[in-house]
Amino acid sequence: MSLVRRIIPCLDTDGARVVKGVHFEGLRDAGDPVELAARYNTEGADELVVLDIAAARDNRPTFLETIRRVAEQLAIPLTAGGGIRSLEAARAVVRAGADKITVNTAAVERPELLSELSAEFGAQAVVLAIDAKRDGPHWQVRIRGGREGTKLDAEDWAKQGVQLGAGEILLTSVDRDGTQSGFDTDLTEAISTGVSVPVIASGGAKSPEHFLEVFTRGAADAALAASIFHDQVQSIRALKAFLKANGVEVRLPC
Repeated sequence: MSLVRRIIPCLDTDGARVVKGVHFEGLRDAGDPVELAARYNTEGADELVVLDIAAARDNRPTFLETIRRVAEQLAIPLTAGGGIRSLEAARAVVRAGADKITVNTAAVERPELLSELSAEFGAQAVVLAIDAKRDGPHWQVRIRGGREGTKLDAEDWAKQGVQLGAGEILLTSVDRDGTQSGFDTDLTEAISTGVSVPVIASGGAKSPEHFLEVFTRGAADAALAASIFHDQVQSIRALKAFLKANGVEVRLPC
């Protein structure tokens, strides 16, 4: 795994607009995905993630036109997902301009999908998204936009997902999502130390100190955030300068 830590803005979309909520609920409009993508590309983001968060819940196709329009603005890698249930759906997302595809609900329901995707695109292009919620001493895997519980343990599922072909884990704390109370570093550390692939921490970011903590104590390879970037609470340029000054290796924007 690279020593360089990545900062990744996330565009959660519900149709043609970016939305944001708290604990995956109470969604509000957060802007135009194309405009935000162009801004983050300029500000020094390392990658961008676009998720159609309603696709799995509503049983509708991934919003391919949004992916196409966003990809046109980027000179950085793009990960896209939402409602990808088959190899053909993944091919459509890649054709639309995504460099990586991410799956969550469909992989839980049919784990062999990860192997199919890995065989087609390579493990480096397959991101297993795990939405995890604290359940006693462990974390439960949640699906359908975090609204539905499963019997899966997050640590076990992460290890199984890597064995099946996932080359990266996008790990979101349902408990911290949208709260701006900091990443769940216990969750992130548990998953990061249990798998051999990069782990992207997500859920709860607000301050530069939150990012520093998840990279040091949480052992994350990358950190993802949404509303603090969308609302310009935190700039990517200033965040990276802070991390660099505190000993975290990052790629500084030109």
